Amino acid sequence: MKFLQLILKNPFRNKIRSVLAIIGIAIGIATIVALGIITEGLKESTQETLRAGGADFTIVESNVSDMFLSTIDEDYTDKVDNISGVKESVGVLTSIQPIGDNPYFVVIGIDPSKIGLSQIKIKSGRSIKEEDEIIIGKVAAEKLNKTIGDKINIKGEDYRIVGIFESGNIQEDGGSFISLKKLQKIEDKEGKVTMIYVKAEKNVNIEKIKEEIEEKYGENLTTIASLEDLQSVDQGLKTVDAASWAISLLAVIIGSIGVVNTMIMSVFERTREIGVLKAVGWKNRKILTMILGESLILTLIAAVVGSLMGVAAIQILMHINMGGFIKPVYTPEIFLKAFTVAIFVGIFGGFYPAYRATRLEATEALRYE
Repeated sequence: MKFLQLILKNPFRNKIRSVLAIIGIAIGIATIVALGIITEGLKESTQETLRAGGADFTIVESNVSDMFLSTIDEDYTDKVDNISGVKESVGVLTSIQPIGDNPYFVVIGIDPSKIGLSQIKIKSGRSIKEEDEIIIGKVAAEKLNKTIGDKINIKGEDYRIVGIFESGNIQEDGGSFISLKKLQKIEDKEGKVTMIYVKAEKNVNIEKIKEEIEEKYGENLTTIASLEDLQSVDQGLKTVDAASWAISLLAVIIGSIGVVNTMIMSVFERTREIGVLKAVGWKNRKILTMILGESLILTLIAAVVGSLMGVAAIQILMHINMGGFIKPVYTPEIFLKAFTVAIFVGIFGGFYPAYRATRLEATEALRYE
């Protein structure tokens, strides 16, 4: 039997043990893949929010733990408007409300007279004018099965749908806009906004505008123009990244324990066989390569199974209304990370059993019963 065929066949001599090892590793890989997809989706949704309204940059509270938990005084909008080079700005308040079966319905409060700055396109109906009116995104209309004239209840109050919009932003299209003053009352945040979108005049130096804002109001405000800027101040995104790496490390540890156990038992059961291989001239290096190869076969299969499980888990979440909150993003880097972890688990977990196999003396192994 050829060497490669032997490596491919040996891991499945004890099918039950091998399948259990694969499942154990695959669960860790699935978690890595699913969390990676959600993390990338969260980052893209956040990036879309930063670009909302065609804003050149966004202003949030300094040292925020999460951008959407930012709370700043609405008065800063007028102060920003008075800075040289600023064309216009608008404060918005964001809120997450349970609507129907969707616990993550996004409600955005904005001054109705400045809703044009959001650059949403009204597909049908009109924009909001009164405090008891609401416009909803195209995605939200489909998921909630609502149309113009219907009502949406938010914290015990009915709001009449007067328009359906589309923006291209997954969070906005899965949510709604109402009057800023009304949302401030709902959230008990009168005079507060979550962030301020700033549009600069043409051909002005945006960096200078940002520097002036931070120089004047830096104790309370931070200007953000990109996701990289946000990650430097937003502890929420840092926590998500840290959690992703922590789960990867946990998957390595648990997966390695499973591989060590499986391969140790395999070596133990094949003591006599390894003795025969040594007796016919196999070098320690070849035996080491065989055992490590078998370990890698198990973990690579687990990587494939785990990746499929991770994608399936995301699809299930999409069907239970997470799709209106975060758009999943599939990138090659996510799956590359999963396979890298699997390879590391295979090498790390298989090394000791492989080393132990090379330490067996041929004469003692041949006498083993």
